[in-house]
Amino acid sequence: MESESLYNLLHLPGRVDQAAGVTLSQGEKKKFLPPTSRKDPKLEELQKVLTEWINAKLLPEHIVVRSLEEDIFDGLILHHLFQKLTGVKLDVEEIALTAASQRRKLAVVLEAAGQSLQVEEPQAQWSVESIFNKDLLATLHLLVALAKCFQPDLSLPTNVKVEVIIMESTKSGLKSEMSVEQLTESGTDKDQPSKDVFDELLKLAPEKVNAVKEAIVNFVNQKLDRLGLSVQNLDTQFADGVILLLLIGQLEGFFLHLKEFYLTPKSPAEMLHNVTLALELLKDEDLLNHPVSPEDIVNKDTKSTLRVLYGLFRKHKLKDSTDGEPLESPN
Repeated sequence: MESESLYNLLHLPGRVDQAAGVTLSQGEKKKFLPPTSRKDPKLEELQKVLTEWINAKLLPEHIVVRSLEEDIFDGLILHHLFQKLTGVKLDVEEIALTAASQRRKLAVVLEAAGQSLQVEEPQAQWSVESIFNKDLLATLHLLVALAKCFQPDLSLPTNVKVEVIIMESTKSGLKSEMSVEQLTESGTDKDQPSKDVFDELLKLAPEKVNAVKEAIVNFVNQKLDRLGLSVQNLDTQFADGVILLLLIGQLEGFFLHLKEFYLTPKSPAEMLHNVTLALELLKDEDLLNHPVSPEDIVNKDTKSTLRVLYGLFRKHKLKDSTDGEPLESPN
């Protein structure tokens, strides 16, 4: 393929072309995404899932990612994400203003990430140079690795692969070839998070969801009546964690000091604190049979809210049952 036709293939209207003016040393290779690959629906879906995942994780810090290609390169978001995922504090400056300091910060974060992932840079599909230069493929490889390691239940699109152009500088000039880059593995049952009753309910019998909600709301209101509280909307009233904590306290006999949670949360961070505390209490009592992200509760995800409440419903409805019949999945 001639270099002129390669330029035309790589050219994207309205943005600076990646290949324009690129300088390769002798024997150096670089990969580029052609426009057709950038518009691949599965690639776009992967970027969407990863972006939403990062934004949910960093919600308490009011950090919002809009573009993986433009927002990740300087190490700031990676720094916050890594600390959130691992709890490890890195000795780097919080705000790096110059390119040199951004590169240094990125290097520290990537070194720490490589140690956690047990991947050294020569074997990694990313590098300081590629991430700093806003290489979308390298950025996606890194984020997929982090998600698979620290949140294996995250539902990433399976078998995402895209065509890339590999350019190489040789003695006779630039050479190029097409290749396929695999970003996520082919899906198998083993790779996917196990499904629970609410996955099946929402997929196969969505018309029954309201009946299940009504049964759970009635149960909750019976238990909260002595506190003078009631729930009308299951989807929204548990998002700040307050009613959930009070309900757990009532049912499990916990006394929660007001210093331990926010009775009137005023920010997403305070809401997330409450919900995280509630989920930790439920885990301690073995009442969570399926992984639930506190961010999903704060974001008013119906399925996650149902999962949490059904654990309490099943245990205490059974305890209160006069006939002693065990309660299984919601019919």
